[in-house]
Amino acid sequence: MALMKEASLRKKIYLIIFEAETKYGKFFDVILLVLILASVMIVTLESVVSLRRQFLQIFITLEWIFTILFTIEYILRVYSSPKPARYIFSFFGLVDLLSIIPTYMSLFILGSQYLLVVRVLRLLRVARIFKLTRFINEGQVLSRALRASMAKILVFLGVVLTVVVIVGSLMYIIEGAKSGFTSIPVSIYWTIVTLTTVGYGDIAPQSALGQILASFIMIMGYGIIAVPTGIVSVELAKTERESTLNTKVCPNCNQEGHPFEAHYCFKCGFHFQDFR
Repeated sequence: MALMKEASLRKKIYLIIFEAETKYGKFFDVILLVLILASVMIVTLESVVSLRRQFLQIFITLEWIFTILFTIEYILRVYSSPKPARYIFSFFGLVDLLSIIPTYMSLFILGSQYLLVVRVLRLLRVARIFKLTRFINEGQVLSRALRASMAKILVFLGVVLTVVVIVGSLMYIIEGAKSGFTSIPVSIYWTIVTLTTVGYGDIAPQSALGQILASFIMIMGYGIIAVPTGIVSVELAKTERESTLNTKVCPNCNQEGHPFEAHYCFKCGFHFQDFR
């Protein structure tokens, strides 16, 4: 009987903490959103010297209050998760852990509390309270397009790196140390800066031949920037599809973004009804 009560309690906590389809789940996410924003604001204000001198003790007290609350939340997430290890080592699990560690580290390492700005990443989780499932879907479409484009982009980058090495070597031969091209690595650095249209101006060719080659690299830079965009755009056109998603989180693998009618997780195949 005690085990059944504990299992029922874990399910209730899970539905409140991990999902936003219920009234209590939405309320929890709103409170979490406010706490995250307030915590990040406190850490940001503390970095201002004049404010830190005047309100240091208040900042420290508030930060410990936030950290204790987030620690309790993290423990509840681990406790209510059907597979705690999967949650702990998931993306959001690691973000949740990293959001509380810096405060404890500040007891031993001065200034480590400023790492708490990582908490802003947790806002990704509570976006579901605004019903931004459309953006979740678009994010998945973009992710699939990027994965499909990866091979082409890697080949493209390989060609670019080959061009960079060749042009860098040529500039080293043409210009030499007198113009600042003291080595092939330095010349390759100049080529990358020029090809990406950054143009720091710390090194510049002086000879006519070097300037012609530089002009060629500058013009080619505009075309090279457009190539990856075109590759991804084509894949986006192929993979984009309409889908209605909700905020349902798989208890088994923590995957989000399932269709409303889904009974199984599209990633691991877990049957949602097994945890209802």
